[in-house]
Amino acid sequence: MVVGDVTTGTDVLIIGAGPGGYVAAIRAEQLDLDVTLVEKDAYGGTCLNHGCIPSKALISAADVAYDAGHGEHMGIDADPAVDLSGMIDWKNEVVSGLTGGVEKLCKANGVNLVEGRAEFDGGNTVRVAHSGEGQGSESIEFEHAVIATGSRPVELPGLEFDGENVIDSKGALALDSVPAELVVVGAGYIGMELSTVFAKLGADVTVVEALDGALPGYEDDVARVVKSRAEEIGVDFHFGEAAQGWDESGDGLTLRTENDEGEISEFGAEKVLVAVGREPVTDTLSLDALGLEPDEKGFLVTDEYARTEVEDVFAVGDVAGEPMLAHKGSKEGQVAAEVIAGEPAALDYQAIPAAVFTDPEIGTVGLTEAEAEEEGFEPVAGQMPMRASGRALTLDEPDGFVRIVADRSSGFVLGAQVVAPEASETIAELGLAVEMGATVEDVGATIHTHPTLGEAVMEAAENAQEKAIHTLNR
Repeated sequence: MVVGDVTTGTDVLIIGAGPGGYVAAIRAEQLDLDVTLVEKDAYGGTCLNHGCIPSKALISAADVAYDAGHGEHMGIDADPAVDLSGMIDWKNEVVSGLTGGVEKLCKANGVNLVEGRAEFDGGNTVRVAHSGEGQGSESIEFEHAVIATGSRPVELPGLEFDGENVIDSKGALALDSVPAELVVVGAGYIGMELSTVFAKLGADVTVVEALDGALPGYEDDVARVVKSRAEEIGVDFHFGEAAQGWDESGDGLTLRTENDEGEISEFGAEKVLVAVGREPVTDTLSLDALGLEPDEKGFLVTDEYARTEVEDVFAVGDVAGEPMLAHKGSKEGQVAAEVIAGEPAALDYQAIPAAVFTDPEIGTVGLTEAEAEEEGFEPVAGQMPMRASGRALTLDEPDGFVRIVADRSSGFVLGAQVVAPEASETIAELGLAVEMGATVEDVGATIHTHPTLGEAVMEAAENAQEKAIHTLNR
């Protein structure tokens, strides 16, 4: 039986239940607004289902397998057997627990959940086509709308995803066996994370990148540490090679690339993983019905209140522009809900941390030295190498460093770059320092537990003041 079209109303309509959408929904309900949250796929969005969480689960599992099999110098002799299917089952348990938790939290907070695909239908109305054959549709009238539809992997011409030969990150995280040969197109953060995972699991991994280095957007000395470690693990890099297409070849395929001189190279593989970035999902919403138009990259322009050019419509998360980070989307969702409720809230982007879960990890926040100088500061930087960290050595992870960037005259911490084990955790302290206006004297004077990786933060702050004890002062 086909369910007839019905019309309902809500104070706040939110499209997309990822980290931006579900946070906005819960916060709006806490502020006594009636909230309807529409999701066409799975609660938690890409982050929980196909990105942040599943990738980190596999990274952790790969680390266990690799470390166990490479501990001879520590007196450990082991030959672990990798069952990728079993890893995927465990990863899926982690994911289902978290996505189920999001759904329960939304319901417990009184959010009205609607499954289906939403499109704006003129005025303050959306039409939702429900999932499943014969399920019909409904129209929802709203006072305010929050667009949180996230992003999707970018496809390259000639390398369209087919789920079998050419896969995206979602497909890579669902493989049931380790490919003997894997070619990764793209040496950005997704490509570097996944190439490291599969190399540790035993794949012969080749990375091709059109640019001249890995991790574009990160400082050279940061990227160099990660690239060198990936090479130690067995990843083979080819830079200045733009992927052009592929052909079937025996039991696998051959990827064709071209360099700036027009020279063609070929790389054999069982699978090709394309990881050249993500693009916002704004073309499925019929935004023209609102009179709203994305910019040339597909993003929705927003102000410091997460509001678009249309007064009652907000955008949060990946659709609202770079950086495309889950925690940035969550903060935007919170601010949008509070602004809608009339609360005094606004976004402040000066201290958004970012992390790359490579080996070692990367964590950054605020300004680099070059950026600080461009903004008119006279920067001073303090640095602590992890090879001088007792804790890093006991973890057998001596690669990398902690660097703090400060204003020379005032001592205020302007930013930090960490490439080290657990950098994703260490960067939180430095983000707090930037946010609260702490000085390097404040950070250096804070007693840190010994032996910990966090001590490197204290030492870097001391180094910026030319009084470090465990590393030479600049």
